[in-house]
Amino acid sequence: MSTEGPLSLTMPRMLNLDRKRVTCSFLICLGLLIGCTPETAKSPANSSTSSVGSEPANQVPPDGVNAQNPFRFENVGAGWCAEGIPRYQNGEGAGHRAILESLGGGVGLLDFDRDGWLDAVFPGGGEISPELSVLPGPTRICRGGRDSTAKDVTVPAGFVSTTSYSHGVAIADVDDDGFPDLVITGYQGLQYWKNQGDGTWQEIVSSAGLKADILWSSSAAWGDLNHDGVLDLYVAHYVDWSPINHPLCPNVTGERDVCPPRQFNPLPDEVFLGNGDGTFRTGRKELGLRDDGKGLGVLIADLDGNGLLDVYVANDTVPNFFYRAQADGTMTETGMFSGTALSDVGTPDGSMGVSFGDFDLDGRPDLWVANYERELFALYRNLGAGLFQHVSQATGIGALGANYVGFGTVFGDWDLDGDEDLVVSNGHVQVIPSNAPVRQRPLLLANQAGRRLVNATTGAGPYFDESHIGRGIASGDLDRDGDLDLVSTPTNESAAVLLNTSPRKGRWVQVAMVARQSPRDAIGAQATLESSAGARVRQVTSGGSYLSQSARTLHWGLPEGATAEWLAVRWPSGTEQRFAVPSLETEWIAIEGRSELLAIRP
Repeated sequence: MSTEGPLSLTMPRMLNLDRKRVTCSFLICLGLLIGCTPETAKSPANSSTSSVGSEPANQVPPDGVNAQNPFRFENVGAGWCAEGIPRYQNGEGAGHRAILESLGGGVGLLDFDRDGWLDAVFPGGGEISPELSVLPGPTRICRGGRDSTAKDVTVPAGFVSTTSYSHGVAIADVDDDGFPDLVITGYQGLQYWKNQGDGTWQEIVSSAGLKADILWSSSAAWGDLNHDGVLDLYVAHYVDWSPINHPLCPNVTGERDVCPPRQFNPLPDEVFLGNGDGTFRTGRKELGLRDDGKGLGVLIADLDGNGLLDVYVANDTVPNFFYRAQADGTMTETGMFSGTALSDVGTPDGSMGVSFGDFDLDGRPDLWVANYERELFALYRNLGAGLFQHVSQATGIGALGANYVGFGTVFGDWDLDGDEDLVVSNGHVQVIPSNAPVRQRPLLLANQAGRRLVNATTGAGPYFDESHIGRGIASGDLDRDGDLDLVSTPTNESAAVLLNTSPRKGRWVQVAMVARQSPRDAIGAQATLESSAGARVRQVTSGGSYLSQSARTLHWGLPEGATAEWLAVRWPSGTEQRFAVPSLETEWIAIEGRSELLAIRP
């Protein structure tokens, strides 16, 4: 996230330059190895921008995908969580226009009561009083069920008090009891809620040792980062804004507006290492973390394919981090060397959201990062061995234009054709921006067999045809019909529950992964569905998107007529298995060490 105020005009990518004349220096190209290529010479910095309050153009490529849109989503939020549709409130009414109010909130999808239907957790944000006191907002829990409905169970679940101005959700079965637990991030510290297994929750942040984190946290994610068999928690911190450090930053009209992140110093990220007894210790020095990031998005996954969990952090206006796991339980930051730290022209982006999926169908999942306006959204192609190549221009991303401020983003095969498409939630951070409108349309990008991504937003449903102050987004099969649905959390607007009604181009398989020799959630497990249409890879990840957690059940679409026979799994423990796939159109459970998949019944 960045802003266009006077204080932000010192960076090269914010100047009105002809970006085609910008070249990678020798040192940058040496650091990126393969990140600086001729195809990255272009940039959207000179693309036409819309006037304030107008809508960014779709700029559909000449192949005309929008003429017959393959996607359709219906917003059923009005009938979901019957006690009132959750809204994320940023409390901007007092007129302070603080950077705190610009982050927004996310959503977490989980089956907290293990009844087979996905539930949702919504952080509530908060407000800033006229006296600049930061006040918490309520967290809401909606229990999903049949008929695409949900019930607000916040009070009976025990979420009767919250202590922080909240933003994000991180979900995992921390104690391996079969019921997912969660952490909520925010301005006044973390909240840690233990799932009691009976429909209620207990807040245990103090007894677990997580009370030590008092810095402004944005996203967080779980994973066994030091290979001891216990889940750890990575917490991204943002900048040192406070009611005391609240400078005046005028916008183009001379009024106070949200200050750019460059106005503030970074806050160091933290890792809480699990002790195995339900408590945690701080471990940033033990793992070797840097202290100069401005973290907004966090993804934990096996990024380099060596069987160990890595961490990717989307930083705002400073280089992104790629912490590559080492065998000794430490991590080495390799963002520059890997080619994932900077933009296509070698400058830091205002990065917010991140997702991980095999865009080009080569068996190596790729990184996707949503960035600020007048910056290319970044598609980093996975070359293997921890190296990536920035390929946004070559894959059609430049055709999107320069007006989007991207936040939550997820890969998913929405139309069941065998490749993974992308959704991006967009919205500005300033009250009166100078280039693009505050409210922006989401993006739905159709994957064309791993070659290009094209804009297929128009006609994908009323929510996609309207503008929002978009922030978090998560995916999962809410109605258990075999395709992936979406939940989106725009700022100061009711959450959108988007059921996928896209015309189906194929069939589907879903597999929930349960590990036995490593933490139960199997974060980092990689599964390959072997079919007549080719091998398709999915991985169990933690975090990703922006302030959100999607459902962890793995999902595949298969083109019409294709058959699937085997599921090859590499578990986080290193164990490898092959499961026969008896049928399509089925929800399965894969349990480490068990020889057969188990079918789930509705």
